[in-house]
Amino acid sequence: MLNRLPRWIEYGAFILAFSAGCINAIGLSGLSHQAISHLSGTATLVGSAIVNTNLAAMLHLVLILASFLVGAALSGLFLSGRSIKSGRPYDSLLIIEAILLILAMLLMDKGSFYGHFLASCACGVQNALATTYSGAVVRTTHVTGIFTDLGLMLGAKLRGKALDRRKAILFALIILGFICGGVLGTFLFSHYAFFALSAPVMICLVLALSYRVYVKKAQTII
Repeated sequence: MLNRLPRWIEYGAFILAFSAGCINAIGLSGLSHQAISHLSGTATLVGSAIVNTNLAAMLHLVLILASFLVGAALSGLFLSGRSIKSGRPYDSLLIIEAILLILAMLLMDKGSFYGHFLASCACGVQNALATTYSGAVVRTTHVTGIFTDLGLMLGAKLRGKALDRRKAILFALIILGFICGGVLGTFLFSHYAFFALSAPVMICLVLALSYRVYVKKAQTII
């Protein structure tokens, strides 16, 4: 089953992870070291804020968590299934993500914390774009689960089980994309501050256009 799936899945996963790594590096560089693309650290900071009775910080962090949830809900509203499948409106969701990032960029450039929430919402949209791929959970805005699944596969290989090479390559591409995106995001932020988010905006728009063209060509062939 896996080997019959189109190659655009690997390419798309790498590019999305690259974009998320870029967004996260910009957040870590300019939002008081606040991560944007994943929530584990943010949830931990909520606990710290509660203990320290820092209500303002706690509210801010809770709203970042809620914004990510809203973004994921938007994807759930558009998508009818949990597995990756050609023809689903991924392009529309990528355009929504781009719009959210543009608004976040403009707000954060003016020092508005509302931009933090929009950026988190954008990542929520992206992370929910693709939830399963040949039975494996796929996330493109963080790599903890990817490292875990890859480690499980390698452990199974040591026990003598056959390695699903294509799935392993997919996971490796996501990890590589996220790291490379972090490099670009850090570099761009040092030169353009929050306008560095223009890079992931362009990535989303180009990817949306490419996907739409691919689907139309596929429909023409059929």
